[in-house]
Amino acid sequence: MNGSSTISPMLQMTISKMNGDMRFVGIFYIIVGALYCITIIGAIVGIPLIISGLRVREAADSFGTYLNSNDTAFLERGFEKQGSFFFIQKVFMIITLVFIVLYIIFIIAFGAAMISSFGGGEFSSY
Repeated sequence: MNGSSTISPMLQMTISKMNGDMRFVGIFYIIVGALYCITIIGAIVGIPLIISGLRVREAADSFGTYLNSNDTAFLERGFEKQGSFFFIQKVFMIITLVFIVLYIIFIIAFGAAMISSFGGGEFSSY
């Protein structure tokens, strides 16, 4: 099937637009990841951003090559790289949600401790 099928004009236009958008997102993630990596703690966030930016750029390259060569192996590789990008983003979002929940629990516990230290939760009225 490599090279034997033709690409419809609508699919060609969609892949072409998607290619430009994916390149932009890839560059953006790489730049933001590099800025996060300026600090050691920020590197924890920055390195996955850089890796996911590289994956989406690789997917864009594969889709672009598919448009030029009509070889479905490049289309498959593009979807594989794009899937890798989305997997990294999914893991990143799950970790972020866990940290948000832990932060909310910390704030509630801290607030309860502050209230109890200022009179054990009793409010006096004058």
